[in-house]
Amino acid sequence: MSKEQILEAIKGMSVLELNDLVKAIEEEFGVTAAAPVAVVAGGAAEAAAEQTEFTVTLVSGGASKINVIKVVRELTGLGLKEAKDLVDNAPKALKEGVSKDEAEALKAKLEEAGATVEVK
Repeated sequence: MSKEQILEAIKGMSVLELNDLVKAIEEEFGVTAAAPVAVVAGGAAEAAAEQTEFTVTLVSGGASKINVIKVVRELTGLGLKEAKDLVDNAPKALKEGVSKDEAEALKAKLEEAGATVEVK
C-alpha cells in the first residue's frame, strides 16, 4: 500500500474512526500522538540543577522500627507518640525545605537506624 492510498483511506474516515485508528497505532507501536511540550532552552534543566531546598521523606520504618522512632524523635523533636505515628504511617515527609547537606545527613542517620528514606 502506498502513502497516497493510506491518505485516501484516512480522508474517507469519520472522526470516531480516526480516533480509533490513532489509539490502535499508539497501542501497536508503543507511541503517543500527544503534542510535544516545548522546553524552555535550559530553563528547566538549570532549575533542577540548582535546587537548594530538599524534602526528606521517610518511605518505610524498616524491620527495626523502634530504632527509627528514636532517630525520628532526635531529628524532629517530636514526642514518642507523634514519632511512632509518623513511622507507622510512612511514607511521610519528615522535613521539608532543608539544605542538601542537612538532607543527606538526615538520610544517613535514618538509614543507619534501618529506615528507607528518599530525598527530593
